Amino acid sequence: MNTKIKTPSDSAAVLTNLVLPGETNMLNNLFGGELLARMDRISSIAARRHSESFQVVTASVNHVSFNTPVPLGSIVKLEAKVTRAFSSSMEIYVDVWIDDPITQELIKTNNGIYTFVAVDQNNKPVPVPQIKPETEEEIERYDAALRRKQLSLILAGKLNPKEAHELKALFMG
Repeated sequence: MNTKIKTPSDSAAVLTNLVLPGETNMLNNLFGGELLARMDRISSIAARRHSESFQVVTASVNHVSFNTPVPLGSIVKLEAKVTRAFSSSMEIYVDVWIDDPITQELIKTNNGIYTFVAVDQNNKPVPVPQIKPETEEEIERYDAALRRKQLSLILAGKLNPKEAHELKALFMG
């Protein structure tokens, strides 16, 4: 196991670009699939930074919310950080904002949670550094990541619900 410890800010990645006409639907809003692709790209950069590995693969898209449409011509800012690292996998949280250059306001529109795995040349998982959250938000996301992982493992039939101690504590106090 990798004994190195990093912080979420060590993996921070930002992607800023425009919403162009070819990326929009009939309502002139950014296609959901286009946003997912951007989120996947920025997540892979954060995962590579954290794992110090050239090779990372998307293992799952755990959650994506489409709360607010992103209109044509918007400046879109995506921010990604690793929220928790397990043995070879990493959870990456992505926040999506519209950057209004006139009001200087950032308007949060979407977020998503991706899981990436660092792999070697033979696509076998390799250990990644552990993570130490620093801010209140990082600590909340770090704690929630274990609950999300336990739920995913239960749904995949890889964990007995009785062994999901973090989830039990959430529901049973």
